Amino acid sequence: MKFPKILVAFILATSSVLTAQKKEVSLEEIWSGTFSEERLQSLQSLNNGEEYVVLDRDRTTGNTRIDVYSYKTGEKTRTLVNSADLDGINSFQAFKFSSNEEKILLSTEVEPIYRRSSREIYYVYDVNTEKLTKISEKKIQEAAFSPDASKVAYVFENNIYIHDLNSGQAKQITTDGEINSVINGITDWVYEEEFSFVKAFAWNPTGEKLAYLKFDESEVPEFSMDMFGRDLYPRQHVFKYPKAGESNSEVSLHMYDVGSDSSEEIDLGDKFDLASESSETGNVVKDFYIPRIKWTADPMLLSVQVLNRHQNNLELIFVDAEDNDAEVVMNETDKAYVDITDNLTFLEDNSFIWTSEKDGYNHIYHYDEDGELINQITSGDWEVTNYYGYDPEANKIYYQSTENGSVNRDVYSIKPNGKSKTRLTKGAGMNSADFSADYTYFINSFTNTNTPHVYTLRRARDGKEVREILNNSNLLKKVEDYDFSPKELSTINVNGNELNMWIIKPSDFDENKKYPLLMYQYSGPGSQSVSNSYFGTNDYWYQLLANKGYIIACVDGRGTGFKGADFKKVTYQELGKYEVEDQISAAQKLGERSYIDKDRIGIWGWSYGGFMSSNAILKGNDTFSLAIAVAPVTSWRFYDTVYTERYMRTPQENPSGYDENSPLNHVEKLKGDYLIIHGGGDDNVHLQNTMRMVEELVQANKQFDWAIYPDRNHGIYGGNTRLHLYNMMTDFILEKL
Repeated sequence: MKFPKILVAFILATSSVLTAQKKEVSLEEIWSGTFSEERLQSLQSLNNGEEYVVLDRDRTTGNTRIDVYSYKTGEKTRTLVNSADLDGINSFQAFKFSSNEEKILLSTEVEPIYRRSSREIYYVYDVNTEKLTKISEKKIQEAAFSPDASKVAYVFENNIYIHDLNSGQAKQITTDGEINSVINGITDWVYEEEFSFVKAFAWNPTGEKLAYLKFDESEVPEFSMDMFGRDLYPRQHVFKYPKAGESNSEVSLHMYDVGSDSSEEIDLGDKFDLASESSETGNVVKDFYIPRIKWTADPMLLSVQVLNRHQNNLELIFVDAEDNDAEVVMNETDKAYVDITDNLTFLEDNSFIWTSEKDGYNHIYHYDEDGELINQITSGDWEVTNYYGYDPEANKIYYQSTENGSVNRDVYSIKPNGKSKTRLTKGAGMNSADFSADYTYFINSFTNTNTPHVYTLRRARDGKEVREILNNSNLLKKVEDYDFSPKELSTINVNGNELNMWIIKPSDFDENKKYPLLMYQYSGPGSQSVSNSYFGTNDYWYQLLANKGYIIACVDGRGTGFKGADFKKVTYQELGKYEVEDQISAAQKLGERSYIDKDRIGIWGWSYGGFMSSNAILKGNDTFSLAIAVAPVTSWRFYDTVYTERYMRTPQENPSGYDENSPLNHVEKLKGDYLIIHGGGDDNVHLQNTMRMVEELVQANKQFDWAIYPDRNHGIYGGNTRLHLYNMMTDFILEKL
């Protein structure tokens, strides 16, 4: 049969158009923010419960505003402050309200220090008078209003100051602060990184007292990094970093009395003999951590959480600020470790809400003011993953949990007696909540594998949707132009456990073909890489690789979170054993599938994931033919005390746990293609890890590829750095796998 020429031309043209409709993603698009999601920035409820504020930025001028919106209507009601109206401030990066919301602290000229810390120039903006006051000409840290907003406390060069807004005078509260020696009011490096806070002082509710922590880090060993910059000579960055088994800062609690202008150290009683006798020195290590301080509902009663060095014995202590007496009101222990959270909440009668894994899953408990258990509020073979607060008017507690599967999250309300539990979110996926101050409403953030974040306003009493605030429909329209594949969620049975897994296949997947497999994982204790959520930045990279003929998969093995304490804590004292076994076994199982080429399986990861991928290609050298390790730990002896000893105890107590699973001790097993990458200015996982690995590989006469990014920290970013990094990894995968 012969087709008319015009019909042939039409068919060819149509085919060409259809082919052109879908395009492949590029690394330049990924790292230029093409697929960024819209979010609600710095959202915060106002005290009236009827309005919330967000930080808005004018992309044309760079000016920033604090805009107020009505919960009920979604309409902008007013602007509290606009940097365009302020002399000397083009923009501000963050803000904090006074408790009465009549004054606002504005952060400008922010200079990052480590992951959470920064120095900045602070201003106070008076909402009523529109007056702007600079707190200090110098960059200071962690400025915080007193309860009546008449004063601002802050830290400068490791000492605490109080600035009186009425007189304009600043008073120095501590005098012994010294860089790399004594710190007052802010945390040392390891507390900041591992206990996730920087501001280590707290005003009491009446403004009469200021509780603060002091860190004597004079005995903590120093770590130094060469920072090359652009000058003729590099400079050395020297800071205190306690590696596993080494000396920590000596931490103490102090109470400053505003009226008498005097401080007193609080005697917390005899604390724990933490690490058992050192095999090297014969000494008993006696130190402890103070990971949280918080004032109770009684304005003269401070709660202090004290944790032993092994982190398996936590005491909740109440300090009476009238006489500075301390009393232990509750004690929690665990055979492995006790997690520190921010969930402690005091009710009007000074009873308190607490979360614990003591029944095998993380749940909510209610204790009276003396630390006696009133009742366990939630229970079941699922985890409470976020505690949102207590509404005394409705007598309800609000929380997030995995009750509908460990890859999902939902928001619930429940009575303190454990009754009247109500599911407030409906969609299967990742739901989170931001409640109004009076718990009338909450803003629900929702995402799943097919849906970028959608923000809706819901009633707190029943979860009914009031209105949609923001969606990412424009992003969904944008990705329609690309040849993307779905992220498929499933499970895989490995070593007797049903492990969560996602997989991305080529868009033109043919089950009769064989594809190389690249696995990604992180695998750190309590982490989660497999969830019912939309694409992150790396997922777009995986789409790029899938379009080039690769299958990408991720498996959360033993040691990861949200499936109970036993599943998470099985790796205790053996980091890198069970997690690696699960990745190897999962790869072997996936390799049995008809469409996967078992001789072309690679694995990659960053940080803990780099530790894992390094071990995987060594211990699983007959399974993995390629590995990429970015910023990897190569020996836990090189990492910090708080994180490492929580899971491993000290090297003196557990030398085999540290060494048997260290990639340094298995380099002779390398058979495949290995790429190791590190930032030269990584204050977290030091470049020392990669340099030691390189030396061991060289001495074992093993060939490998490696790259160092000068002066870059653990995130390896800045300018074109991320783009360059992902180009390198992409080329390595395309060439070697």
